[in-house]
Amino acid sequence: MLPGSPSTPLHPGHKRIAFGLIGLLISITGALSNALVTANLSNLQGTFGAFSDEIAWLPAVYVMGNISINLLLVKFRQQFGLRIFTEAFLVLYVLVAFFHLFANDLSSAIIVRTAHGMVGAALSSLGIYYQIQAWPAKHRLKALTIGICASQLAIPLARLFSSELLQLDEWRGLYLFELGLAMIALGCVFLLKLPPGDRSKSFEKTDFITFILLAPGMALICGVLSLGRIEWWFSTPWLGICLALALVMIVAAVVIEHNRTNPLINTRWLGSGKIVRLGIVMIMMRIVLAEQNTGAIGFLQQIGLQNDQMRGLALAIIAGVIVGIIASALTIKPAHLSWPIVTSLIIMMVASLMDAQSNPLTRPDNMYFSQFLLGFSSAFFLAPAMLLGIGGVVTQPKNLVSFVVLFGMSQNLGGLIGAAILGTFQTWREKYHSSLLGDQLSLLDPNVTERLSQYSTLYNSLLGDDILRNAEGVVQLQTVATLQANVLAYNDTYLLTAAMALSTLMWVLWRLTRLRYLDWRQAKRNAQAERQTTAITASGTEK
Repeated sequence: MLPGSPSTPLHPGHKRIAFGLIGLLISITGALSNALVTANLSNLQGTFGAFSDEIAWLPAVYVMGNISINLLLVKFRQQFGLRIFTEAFLVLYVLVAFFHLFANDLSSAIIVRTAHGMVGAALSSLGIYYQIQAWPAKHRLKALTIGICASQLAIPLARLFSSELLQLDEWRGLYLFELGLAMIALGCVFLLKLPPGDRSKSFEKTDFITFILLAPGMALICGVLSLGRIEWWFSTPWLGICLALALVMIVAAVVIEHNRTNPLINTRWLGSGKIVRLGIVMIMMRIVLAEQNTGAIGFLQQIGLQNDQMRGLALAIIAGVIVGIIASALTIKPAHLSWPIVTSLIIMMVASLMDAQSNPLTRPDNMYFSQFLLGFSSAFFLAPAMLLGIGGVVTQPKNLVSFVVLFGMSQNLGGLIGAAILGTFQTWREKYHSSLLGDQLSLLDPNVTERLSQYSTLYNSLLGDDILRNAEGVVQLQTVATLQANVLAYNDTYLLTAAMALSTLMWVLWRLTRLRYLDWRQAKRNAQAERQTTAITASGTEK
């Protein structure tokens, strides 16, 4: 249907099954690259001997590479052909995974992670193409749903088994596993090639000028969003400098594209009301879904749990994603693409309100159902949201690059924005609750003195000095107060995501109601005009 896509001939049943399995393997392989790092940042920080602000660059540069390369990948497929695209990027992926084994310091690891981001962008579309070959034409929307949503399994899968991989050879165990998956995927692609597609000359010289301006601009924004809450927004000058440079480069790229006859990015189409509203809704939903990693997982890590203690939670999320994929594939209808988004927003709001009841004794099993719901909604809305914007691409294939950029930015940047907003809000609320709790911890309060006495007694067998024991008791009380403040802050964060989901839901429902009312009014006008025409015709006949 679109330039750069493979043709879709009829395949025998066994070949369709093979296409479907390879598509799943490629989608999960590409997404696992970032998931293994995201799920094990604290372990990698110890391995590389890095500070928290230094290790945060690893997931940041992955997103930088992923967003930037999407500008060129579509035209690369259109001009050089799908098979070259497939084999070249999978071979590159294997090479990058192999050289990652020799990344012995943080700087080399950052370079390799950037390359992984670029290749991961190629694999995400490749997995969709393979999945489409596995289904007959009447079920092609189901194929698209599975291909788009399969990558949502990556992060819970990484939390499920990465602890054992770390025990093999620290962080190299993770990348040995990733290298093995990449080599299996490469072998499968060589054995079962995609059908050829149409090729046409696509690149223009001005495309690379836009890329040179837009790619670094988006990369700088990714860096600011990833490091802002760690370095803190208002106390680090380089964050402001990066934002200013990013703004200049992005505006320059938009001006160039706006005045081109054959633009790489159709700014007029992206600036239309429908596409802007779609982009806002997708970003808002991705911000709300950040509650899963930044909120729930961050909360459990705050109280001292590791990945191997959250396996049940990872299984619950995986089950939610799988059920969401199945439900989306079975219910998706081109005429009713907005209602899965409405349903997902309602589910997100309910899940956030459930998590808002957390306390210091909350453990992963208390969050199974709420995180199952978030996993379900993360997969249920994705394919309908993509199809809402793809109609303008089918009628105008030149908008394909623009749509890919919009969709990729809404998912990647939306995730970064969500982590930045929720992380910053949690830090702010923790300071607020800490100040309130600190004001209440007075030695004049008998409950406080009793608790201090209990904590001091814990050190009777370790310390013989009463002054040191009392000091340790105070430290212990402060630690408990800080933990309680963090719990209250996370509950506030869950309430924030519920409020954001509610506001987005109300806006979407208002838009749907308004559109339905306009359609009804137009239909009424048409019916009235038809009756008048009929009356005039009848009057003329009588005369």
